[in-house]
Amino acid sequence: MAFYARRVSRQLTAVALTVASAVLVAAGFNLMLIPHQLLSGGVSGISMMIGYIFGGNISLFYFVLNVPVLIWGWIELGKRFVLLSILSVVATTLTLQFIPIRPLAGDILLASVFGGIIVGFGSGIALRFGGSSGGFDIIATIISRKRDYPVGMFIFILNGAVIAALALFTRDPDIALYSLLSIYTAGKVVDLIHVRHVKITAFIVTKESDQLVKKLLEVKRGITIIRTRGAFTEHEQDMLMTVTTRYELAELRKTILTLDPKAFVNIVETVGVIGQFHKPQP
Repeated sequence: MAFYARRVSRQLTAVALTVASAVLVAAGFNLMLIPHQLLSGGVSGISMMIGYIFGGNISLFYFVLNVPVLIWGWIELGKRFVLLSILSVVATTLTLQFIPIRPLAGDILLASVFGGIIVGFGSGIALRFGGSSGGFDIIATIISRKRDYPVGMFIFILNGAVIAALALFTRDPDIALYSLLSIYTAGKVVDLIHVRHVKITAFIVTKESDQLVKKLLEVKRGITIIRTRGAFTEHEQDMLMTVTTRYELAELRKTILTLDPKAFVNIVETVGVIGQFHKPQP
């Protein structure tokens, strides 16, 4: 019963944070970017560009253009991820209707930077808790899952074509450059929050190696057991070496402290891994 209660609680938390992230994204659009005719990049940026050039409802364009991307995500990434992404897209579409298009910052530079921060923060939260804000987030997640590269930088690269199209249609390089700054800022914020691709190596010196090995193997983590001896105490005990992600570090720390509060743990960031590595699912 407790297991199911925790599971329901996690799901409700994911839903609530997905909706909150959608509100942040919509606020970044209507209060920072759209009033200055800046782009957020990706599908939303394409929607904005269509709205700026031809007129019409940007939120409707945003929803329609997201449909084929969501279908691709359903095929590649699984139901839970896409269901949360659908919730995010729907919530963003509805919120765009209620938040007035009004410049919160009069200066276009401030609008581009803080618009990128707000949108990036919203997108990062959605990705961190198992969903996405739709559009290029889904495309970047599919690619990063196959190639294990940072999601934020993939989003930035994919948005280059959108910025080029904006510069071509508007013939205003300043707007394109401010939009590029906003997109770059959003990508960096996403990478700060969404850390599934960042790997760490934990060296765990413990007297409870059997219990820890059993627990870590349950989450499909490879472990190397190294026999060690303390130079001062001359006591022999095991050291476990395992590579995981920063995203899973909190759970690893909790497991170690529960099974062996006196364990000595050295955690270092890993530059790269050669060989098989089980990546956490979105």
